[in-house]
Amino acid sequence: MIVAAAAYPLDFLSSWAQYEDKISDWVSKAAGNAADLLVFPEYGAMELATLEGAQVAGDLEASLFAVSDRLEDADTLHRRLAQEYGVHILAASGPAATSGRPVNRARLFTPDGMCGLQDKQIMTRFERDIWRVEGGGPLRIFETAVGKIGVLICYDAEFPLLGRALAACDLILVPSCTEALSGYWRVRIGAMARALENQCVTVMSSLVGEAAWSDAVDTSTGAGAIFGPPDTGFPPDGVLAVGAVGHPGWTYALVELSDIAHVRADGVVLNKTHWREQSGRDGDATNVLLR
Repeated sequence: MIVAAAAYPLDFLSSWAQYEDKISDWVSKAAGNAADLLVFPEYGAMELATLEGAQVAGDLEASLFAVSDRLEDADTLHRRLAQEYGVHILAASGPAATSGRPVNRARLFTPDGMCGLQDKQIMTRFERDIWRVEGGGPLRIFETAVGKIGVLICYDAEFPLLGRALAACDLILVPSCTEALSGYWRVRIGAMARALENQCVTVMSSLVGEAAWSDAVDTSTGAGAIFGPPDTGFPPDGVLAVGAVGHPGWTYALVELSDIAHVRADGVVLNKTHWREQSGRDGDATNVLLR
């Protein structure tokens, strides 16, 4: 399959039609390049808050619920586009306030009209302390026509036990939103580590550019990228493709499920299989006094 990872800029929208046109153009371009799986970034849905005006878009609390109120319409659009173009789409995540405080939710759409939901598990300091977005759950593995897919939203990709919970996946999608270059590298290193230890492919998408109308996503630094294990059948550095930091657009890579199966069965190393040899070693290192 061909996988497409977005480096996606936010816009101040003047109408719903502008949003429809924007998402349709992005999907059309990726599908025109034969992409089978399209991955949009974390909090890309925040531009929907601008449909309620600058005051709402600039208010941290009001923007959460303004986006949540629009997610159903956004899902209808993504479902239609997935069916029209025959592609799988991970829609940009956004706040979903189904009960109580919002969670950060991504949605995976298939060509046959199905939709899978994945909430972010662990909140960053900004999300939990200032924005008061809550962790959702549980982690899910989606069985699709393009393989088993899991989603680790941004910060979640930095935690190996969350990645291990998705060890059966062929692909782990990592939609991200990072303000600084250091944040981009934290998530990128996490995505590469998850590909290494699970011997799978990870797909990182990013918000990019300025959105001065929002205190939450005002500056975003990142790039689209696709990673695999640096082992048999994959590039020596594990990088299948990576876009230029800060440049909007799609980054593409060819992914063969047979390559994933092969490296898991007969790689130079077998990280996925040997993971269980760590069992019981949490905190059991022996202290040695050298003074």
